[in-house]
Amino acid sequence: MFKLKRVNLLYTMRTLILPALTGLILIACTSGVRETPAPAGVALKAQIVHEGRACKVIPEQSLLTIRVYRGGSLARMGHNHVIASHDLSGTAYVPEDLTRASFELHIPVDKLTVDETSLRIEAGPDFPPEVPDSAKEGTRRNMLSAGLLDAEHYPEIVLKSARVDVAAPADLLTEVQVTVRDQTRSIAAPVHYEIAANGELTATGELALKQTELGLTPFSVMMGALQVLDEMKVRFRVHCIPSSPGSATS
Repeated sequence: MFKLKRVNLLYTMRTLILPALTGLILIACTSGVRETPAPAGVALKAQIVHEGRACKVIPEQSLLTIRVYRGGSLARMGHNHVIASHDLSGTAYVPEDLTRASFELHIPVDKLTVDETSLRIEAGPDFPPEVPDSAKEGTRRNMLSAGLLDAEHYPEIVLKSARVDVAAPADLLTEVQVTVRDQTRSIAAPVHYEIAANGELTATGELALKQTELGLTPFSVMMGALQVLDEMKVRFRVHCIPSSPGSATS
C-alpha cells in the first residue's frame, strides 16, 4: 500500500503538471496576429504587431488555477491537486477592433504553488484541504525538477496571442501560443472580458482541457487501475490597467 501511495504521488504530478501548465494559455486577455505556418500539432512563434492601448497585467488582482484529477480503481491512493499562479505579468494591447488585439504574458515557474488550502476549499468537495505538507513539498519539487518543468533552465512560461474572434458581446474565442520549456503549441480558448470607463481590462473564464489535445498521453498503469484523468479544469482572472493614458503602438 505504501509503495502504491508513493507511486501515485510521483507519477500523478509528473504526468499532470506539464499539460496542466500548458493549459495556462487560457489567461489570454484578447489576441490577434498573423500566423506563421507550422507542422501539425506544433505552432511557431507568431510575429506580433501590437495595436491599441497598452494595458499592464496586475499580478495582485490576477489568478490562474488548474485542477488535475486522479483516476482508476486505485484513485483513492492519491490526491487531486490545485496548481496556481499569483504572479502573472505582461501586457495586453486593446484597440477598438478587438480582432486586432494582442498580448504577451509571462508566468514565473518557480513561483507556482501547489494545493493552497484556501484554493482547495474553493475548488469544492473533490479537493479536501487536509493534504500533508510533505506531499505538497514533494509534488512541487517534482514539478520544478529537470525531468518536468526544469525551472533552472526555463524560468518562465510565455504566452503570446495568435488570433481572436468575437463570439458574442463581451465574449471572445482566442488562439494563443504557449511556450513551456522549449516547446510552443497553439491552443484555442474562450474568454469573457469587461473594459471599464477608465480603460481597465478584466478577462475571466474557465475551460475543460484534455491532455490528448496537447499531444500528451495520460499516465496509466495496471491496466488503468492507477491513472491520471485526461481532462483538467482551468480557471482564470487577469486584470490589466492602462500603462499610460492613450498609450499605443502600431
